[in-house]
Amino acid sequence: MATIDQDELDAFVDSVRRLLADRSTEADVRRTMDGPEGHDPALWRDLASMGVAGLLVDARHGGVGAGPVELERVMEEMGAVLACTPMLSSGVLAAGLLQALDDADAQARLLPGIADGSRIATVALTGPKGGWTESDVAVTARQGSDGWRLAGTAGYVTHGQIADLLLVVARTPDGIGVFELPAEAPGLQRKALPVFDRTQPMAELSLQDAPARRLACARPGWQAVEAALDLARIALAGEQSGAARRVLEATVAYAQDRFQFGRAIGSFQAIKHMAADLLLESESCTSAARHAARCLADGDADAPQAVCLAAFACADAFSTVAATSIQMHGGIAFTWAHPAHLYLRRARADAQLFGTPAAYRERYVQLLEAQA
Repeated sequence: MATIDQDELDAFVDSVRRLLADRSTEADVRRTMDGPEGHDPALWRDLASMGVAGLLVDARHGGVGAGPVELERVMEEMGAVLACTPMLSSGVLAAGLLQALDDADAQARLLPGIADGSRIATVALTGPKGGWTESDVAVTARQGSDGWRLAGTAGYVTHGQIADLLLVVARTPDGIGVFELPAEAPGLQRKALPVFDRTQPMAELSLQDAPARRLACARPGWQAVEAALDLARIALAGEQSGAARRVLEATVAYAQDRFQFGRAIGSFQAIKHMAADLLLESESCTSAARHAARCLADGDADAPQAVCLAAFACADAFSTVAATSIQMHGGIAFTWAHPAHLYLRRARADAQLFGTPAAYRERYVQLLEAQA
């Protein structure tokens, strides 16, 4: 992976921030989440031209070749504005999984389109239960005289209803495999799922004897999937920390501007205490996300623990900040028209994506016990 020095990273992140401030306003988010695309194609093209879509893609395939640290910082900015893009699906999960595999042909064919934004890819990983572990893979693959065929159901596929390319994780006679499935494949049915957070569309894939191409992987297939999931966990933690920080900023501004009994409500002791608690949550969230990204980038032996810690700590922090913000705003924030409501929905949805905080706490404890 390429090394980006701090000044270059700060400049890149600032460019992304300015673009999103102009192109992902609250009005833009509401318009996009109610549209048929599920994302803003024009915004995605502009982000791709800056290198965001190909952030994790190797330079030889048209990408930036950056790593977890750069990814986390960019996702902070995207989370802050609730950007409606397929970054998590295509630029993180799909790109990360392809690079974790050993299929040079697939990488050469598929990664350039992901990097320039002309191809939207996603990963079909978990079954209807949404457990995000190897045991939750619900698609099976069998090999016949005419190649591989897939059968089963994959749930909670992010941007699965619009993706041009589906990477399907399936059970095979020799373990977990990853399969390339075109969006128009016979035997594939895609159904958009009702979602609590309408800024993050998801789909369910039903497969009935669908022909697919198995991608090469020298190591056990689930190890490659876990490598992609770790990048997704870092990206999600960055998104949560950026969103939590933005919610805190908006809440503090409201507390300074809202007057009751002739005083700004921010001068009330109870509001001060609540704001201080939110600051602690937000700063802790950012620290956990950035620490996990650095550990993963450095190949630190403690990276698995750091990623798990960030996964549950950032989910909890964002949920706490979003919910408390609504309390501090009063009745106005309970309405769908207020942006605080959008952040609360994103927080609740993020807390279930790729695993629950409780599941990551359990995994974190298991990793610590294994080290003892």
